[in-house]
Amino acid sequence: MSPNPAVRFIDERTGAAPLMRKVMRYVFPEHGSFLLGEIALYAFLVLIATGIYLALFFDPSLAETTYDGTYAPLRGLRMSAAYQSAIDLSFDDRTGLLMRQTHHWAADVFLVSIVLHLMRVFFTGAFRRPRVLTWTLGVAMLFASLLEGYLGYSVVDDLLSGMGLAIGYGVAESVPLVGGNLALGLWGAPFPGDQAFESRMFIAHVLVMPGLIGALLTGHLALIAARHHTQFRRSPRQTERKLLGLPTFPAQTPRSLGLLFATAAVLFALGGLVQVNPVWLWGPFELAQGTNGAQPDWYLGWLIGALRLMPGFDVTIGDYTLVANPFWGGILFPTIVMFTMLLWPWIERRATGDRAVHNLLDRPRDAPGRTAFGVAFFVWVVLIFLAGSADRVYVFFDLSYDGQIWFYRVLVWIAPVAAFLVTRRICRELQRSDAIQAERERAEREAEQALVVKPPPAPAPAPKAS
Repeated sequence: MSPNPAVRFIDERTGAAPLMRKVMRYVFPEHGSFLLGEIALYAFLVLIATGIYLALFFDPSLAETTYDGTYAPLRGLRMSAAYQSAIDLSFDDRTGLLMRQTHHWAADVFLVSIVLHLMRVFFTGAFRRPRVLTWTLGVAMLFASLLEGYLGYSVVDDLLSGMGLAIGYGVAESVPLVGGNLALGLWGAPFPGDQAFESRMFIAHVLVMPGLIGALLTGHLALIAARHHTQFRRSPRQTERKLLGLPTFPAQTPRSLGLLFATAAVLFALGGLVQVNPVWLWGPFELAQGTNGAQPDWYLGWLIGALRLMPGFDVTIGDYTLVANPFWGGILFPTIVMFTMLLWPWIERRATGDRAVHNLLDRPRDAPGRTAFGVAFFVWVVLIFLAGSADRVYVFFDLSYDGQIWFYRVLVWIAPVAAFLVTRRICRELQRSDAIQAERERAEREAEQALVVKPPPAPAPAPKAS
């Protein structure tokens, strides 16, 4: 059979036919949970596309100006050029508001997809050898994305972003020994910083952090391709050495393209139909105008919760503050979360002694200890996240703020332990149920074999006449 003309054309000029053949035969798993990583990838592509558009019209400057644009409630107010350009993008550029809101929704979907993807990897044991480095890059990508989101949220210089930066400045100052110099070095001057701080933050948001995330994402995908995807055991033919699934073409490619267009369509639909981060309602940043709702975006709520839950104490030596209070919730807590996630493959390997190569996934019930710890850890972080909304709960439902804080301070110790014990018990009961079911099926097969009617024996020959 003669090769495809397109393949022959490419191969004659690049010699890439062997590589293309290998790529086309790469096997993808059929389970739908594996598409979470693809959704994150496609949301990142939408982020890049919309971010390029916004960067062309945004003015990253803190130079003071007087607004005289389309939005009447803000006319005559003094504001930064950065905030005015965001308002102009929203009201005077024909596609500016669509791009702004799509960019924001894409960031939200990107972060949620990464979290769900990491949870799927954790609870199925896909982080084990030989994919430890793949897991490490994924966790690093999550925390880099959180920082990138914080920078993007803060660069607009509206009231909410300004208060978020004020919190960040306090956290930076709390670093033991070097905090004061660190904060001054980043901001260039005592808060709110010098005029060049906005430009530095903008460069980090549009160049440094996207480059870092892109590098992590590329390395992550390269390792997945080199080690192949894991997959659930759905057939006796699947083993640790033999994987079944869909080839890149013609099976996986149409599915991935469809998901790409669907993700982009949903994000642009959300950007056009669902309002998010209406910066014109908050007004320009003025420290005196800050309210209890002025804080970073939702995906940093777990850090706000940690800052709220920590009792008000500093570590001091005489008159010198060695460790300021924001350090515990703003730096120590996220550091514990990050390193727990990064080191978990080694922790589990040490605890179980399992050093084998795994290409087939566990069901969560197959590893009760891991599943119980994962649920407890998730409950712990979520409760701290919820504590970050205590002020809003007080405003909307008139529940005592102090009462909520003390309630969460107790619950963050009790609930994870209860979640661990309950989850481990459920997993063990499910394992016991599986064993009973397997024994019943074995007994039924033996009974069926015993009931098979054997053919009657041949009749004995008649005696011969004497």
